[in-house]
Formats: sequence, structure tokens, C-alpha cells
Amino acid sequence: MSQRMIFQCTHGKEDPERAMLPFVAAMAGIETTVVCTVDAVWLGTKGGAGGVVSKGLTPLADLVEEFRGNGGKVWLCGACTKPRGITEGDIAPGVTIVGAATIIEAIANGATPIAFA
Repeated sequence: MSQRMIFQCTHGKEDPERAMLPFVAAMAGIETTVVCTVDAVWLGTKGGAGGVVSKGLTPLADLVEEFRGNGGKVWLCGACTKPRGITEGDIAPGVTIVGAATIIEAIANGATPIAFA
């Protein structure tokens, strides 16, 4: 089993539970990255995770803060941020906009990809 994992998050505020589960799973205690695609890219903007809550789960803003504090990375899909007008100036501290090549390289170098649809 790989000691690195990449969790894909595709949902944003419109479906809080699905937006939160990749971050919950990524708290695995190993090297993890959450890649936000489609509408989930809004979660990586300044204040974007605020107000995202689902019954029985820690609020997303708190999860993201804890995740990043434990060394987790949050990547936003560049092909998804561009049509939404999200730029480097819009993203939260510690979040990175990446291209597909960065994601593919991480997987080719041994990271296990897990998608939450």
C-alpha cells in the first residue's frame, strides 16, 4: 500500500456531506492531498469552506485547518478554477492551484488516488 494518498473532492457547498468526506478520510495520518475539482474548487477560496456543515461532522473550515496543520495539502484543479474566474489572489492561504500534470505525476510516483463522487 502506498504511504501517500490523493483524495478527489468534487462537491462544494451544494452538498456539504460529499464536500466534507474527502477531508475526513484524508485525516489518515499519512501523507495526503485533497484535490478539489469541479464545484469543490470554491472550497479552497478565502472563506470558501466557511458555513459548510453536515450533521455529525466537524465543520469543514475546522477540518481543513486541522488537515493543513497536520501537513495535508489542498490542491485546486487549474482547469476547474479558470472557467470560474478563481485566481491565485482568491485562494485561501496554503492552497495551491495545480495543473493535471502535477496530479498525474504524484500518482505516477506512487500516490494512491481515491475519488469521492
